[in-house]
Amino acid sequence: MGNVTVVDHPLVQHKLSLMRRRDTNTAKFRLLMREVSLLLGYEVTRDLATEIRSIETPLAETRAPFLTGKKLVLVSILRAGNGLLEGMLDLVPSARVGHVGIYRDPKTLLAVEYYFKVPEDLGDRPVVVLDPMLATGNSAVAAVSRLKEANALDIKMLCLLAAPEGIEAFHAVHPEVAVFTAAIDERLDDHGYIVPGLGDAGDRLYGNK
Repeated sequence: MGNVTVVDHPLVQHKLSLMRRRDTNTAKFRLLMREVSLLLGYEVTRDLATEIRSIETPLAETRAPFLTGKKLVLVSILRAGNGLLEGMLDLVPSARVGHVGIYRDPKTLLAVEYYFKVPEDLGDRPVVVLDPMLATGNSAVAAVSRLKEANALDIKMLCLLAAPEGIEAFHAVHPEVAVFTAAIDERLDDHGYIVPGLGDAGDRLYGNK
C-alpha cells in the first residue's frame, strides 16, 4: 500500500506477538506497548531536521548533529493513544503533547469528538498522531482533519496495527499523511474490530475487560 511503512524489525514483531496473546495480562500488555512504541518511534522520527554544531569531546573538538527547529508534537487519540505516548516520550522527552478525545459510536462506527487540546503554532512543528488501532479509520480521519483545521501541515500517523480497510479510508481523505505501523492485518469484522488483531487496545491497556 502506498505511503505506508510497516516496521518489520524482529523485536517489534516479537513484542507484537506477545501483545496479541489472549493470556497476556494488563501489566505486561502496557509494558509491551511502551516498548513497541519506542521502537516504532525510531522510524516515524527518522527525518527530523538536524543541524551541525561544534562540540568538545573528552579527546577533541568535532562537529556533531543536533535536532533543530521547533519541537515535535505528539498527539494522542484518547484513550488508547496514551499507551503509545509513553514510549514516544521516552524517546523524545522534549516533545510537546496534544490530546484529541474521540470515541467510536458502537452503532454507526462513526467518530464522535469530545475533547481537543493541542499546542499552538502547529504549522511550524512536525506532528505525530498516535492511535494503536487503525481499524475503520474514522477516528484517525477525524483527528487529522481537526489538526489540519488547527494549521498542522507536517503530519504522520503512528499505529500498532492497521486494517486494509482503515488504511484505504484514511488515505481517501488524507493521502499525503504517511502511516507507520507494526503490521497490516487481514480485515475488519462486522463490529469494526481488526482480525486477527489483539482485541480492544484501550481495554487491554487499562484492565477494563
